[in-house]
Amino acid sequence: MTVGAQVKSCYASIKGIEASLRILRSQSNDLEAHDAYLETEHIIQEIKKDLEEQVLLLARQEPQYNQ
Repeated sequence: MTVGAQVKSCYASIKGIEASLRILRSQSNDLEAHDAYLETEHIIQEIKKDLEEQVLLLARQEPQYNQ
């Protein structure tokens, strides 16, 4: 698996985690848990943005990673 493919796979996993956190947050009746899910969601969104930038960078710098 190329570096580009690994980064894309990681990005897909992060998107799944983000969706799961959103579902858990919406189903939570506990305010503390709700806030924890929301805070974690924000962290995951930052990571997702960084990975998205990395995918674009790899595509520009290393055409062989473009899949």
